[in-house]
Amino acid sequence: MSLTRKTAAELGALMAAGEVSAVEVTQAHLDRIAEVEPKVNAFLHVAAESALEQARAVDARRAAGEELGPLAGVPIAHKDVFTTKDMPTTAGSKILEGYRPPYDATVTARLREAGLVILGKTNLDEFAMGSSTENSAYGTTRNPWDLGRIPGGSSGGSSAAVASYQAPLSTGTDTGGSIRQPAAVTGIVGMKPTYGGSSRYGVIAFASSLDTPGPFARNVLDAALLHEAFSGHDNMDSTSIHEAVPPVVEAARRGDVAGLRVGVVKEFGGEGYQPGVLARFQEAVELLESLGAKVVEVSCPSFTYALPAYYLIAPSEASSNLARFDGMRYGLRVGDDGTRSAEEVMALTRAAGFGPEVKRRIMIGTYALSSGYYDAYYGSAQKVRTLISRDFEAAFHQVDVLVSPTTPTTAFPIGERADDPMAMYLADLCTIPANLAGNAAISVPCGLAEEDGLPVGLQIMAPVLGDERCYRVGAAVEKAFENRWGGPLLKEAPSL
Repeated sequence: MSLTRKTAAELGALMAAGEVSAVEVTQAHLDRIAEVEPKVNAFLHVAAESALEQARAVDARRAAGEELGPLAGVPIAHKDVFTTKDMPTTAGSKILEGYRPPYDATVTARLREAGLVILGKTNLDEFAMGSSTENSAYGTTRNPWDLGRIPGGSSGGSSAAVASYQAPLSTGTDTGGSIRQPAAVTGIVGMKPTYGGSSRYGVIAFASSLDTPGPFARNVLDAALLHEAFSGHDNMDSTSIHEAVPPVVEAARRGDVAGLRVGVVKEFGGEGYQPGVLARFQEAVELLESLGAKVVEVSCPSFTYALPAYYLIAPSEASSNLARFDGMRYGLRVGDDGTRSAEEVMALTRAAGFGPEVKRRIMIGTYALSSGYYDAYYGSAQKVRTLISRDFEAAFHQVDVLVSPTTPTTAFPIGERADDPMAMYLADLCTIPANLAGNAAISVPCGLAEEDGLPVGLQIMAPVLGDERCYRVGAAVEKAFENRWGGPLLKEAPSL
C-alpha cells in the first residue's frame, strides 16, 4: 500500500519504528498533490519546500532520541482561515489576497508543536460563509467522488484534500456545519468539538459565538488524535473553556455502544430528505441497535427554528467582525489615489474585495442589528437559541447521544444552488442546532446513496464536553460498517 493510502496513526507508527522517514511521507503526499490537485483545486497555497523542511526537522529530532507525539511527521492540510506567519492567509477572499499574518493561530502553533507537517492552506467559501466552496474568490473546489459536484463547505478544500488522499488529515472550522457537512458529502470523518474546547485565537472570525475549529480524517481514530493534538485551554481566547480535553482517543479506540441510549431526532427526516440518505441513516440506526445500543425516538421541537435563528445570529456577528476589513490597515486597498476620502476608499475596497455571499450576509446582519429591528430579529433569534439549548438538555436527560443524517442530500452538482441561497442554506439543516447550543457533534460515513452512489453521513451529537461520546459511537459504527463492507468506505477517490 502506498504511503498516501495509510492512516495518520499508521504513518506515525511507521515513522516511530524507523521504517520510513517524515521526508519520505511528506514527499509522497506532495507528489499526490501534484498529480490530482489540478482536477480538485483543494489548495490555495502548497508550501512544498517548507513542508520538506518541517519533515527534515522531525526526522532530526527523532534521530536525536527525542520522544515525539503520535502524529509527529504526519502531513496535514490547513484551512486558510487559520493565521500562518510563514504562508498567506486569505480566508478565500480577494480582500486579503497575499496577506501574510505576523503571528500563528493557536491551532497552527499546536500543530507545529505536535510535529505535524503543514503541506499548505486549503480552499474555502469566502470568510467561511457557504456550504459548497463555490463562494471562494479563488475558484471552486471539486468533490473527488464526482468532479462535477460540490465538496461541501465552507471547509470544502480541507474535506477534498483528505478524500483525494492529498493529506491524511486536515483542519476545518464549523460555524453552522462547515466541518460535518463537507465530511458527509466526501465520505470522511469530521468533528465539531464542544464550543470553546478548541481555540479561536488566530481564526479569522465569521461568527464569534459559533466558530469552532475541528479535525478531518479518513477514520475516527485519526480524527481523535488530531482533536487531542490541538485542543485545550488557551489564555489568548476569552471563550476558551478551562476543562481538560475529553478522553477522545481512548473513546475512539474503545468503539463500544453496548448499553448506550441513542436518540433519533424526530424532527430530522421526511420531506426534503433524499430517499437514499434516509435509507442509509435507518441502516445505521439498526446497526447501532444490533450492537447493543438502546434506540428511542426523541423530539426536539425547537430544532425546526434553528435555521432561521442561525441566519440572523451568524450574519449579525459577521457584520460586526468584517467591519475591520476596511482597506485602511491591511489587505486590499482600492481607490487610494489621493483624491478620495477615507470613507470613499473604504466603500470602494469593500465593494471590490467582498464577494456576493459575504455582502448578502453583512447586509442581513446589519439590518437585524439596526435600531428598531434589533429586538424583533436578533433578540428573538437569541431566544430561539435558548430554546434549542433547552431541547438538547431535555434530550440528554433521556439519552446519551442523538443521531440524525448529517445533511438532507448527497453532494449536489456545482452551480445547482448558486442562485438560490435558501436551497443552499438547507444543506446545514441538521448541523446548525449543535452550533447554536455549543454541543459536540461528529459526522461519520454510513454508506452510499442508491440514487447516485455518493457518500452519506451519520451525525452523532453529544452534550457539551461529551466529545468522547461522539468518538465512541462513531468508532463503533465505523468498525461495524467496515466489517460489512470489507474495509473502509473510502478505498479510492472514484473520479481521480
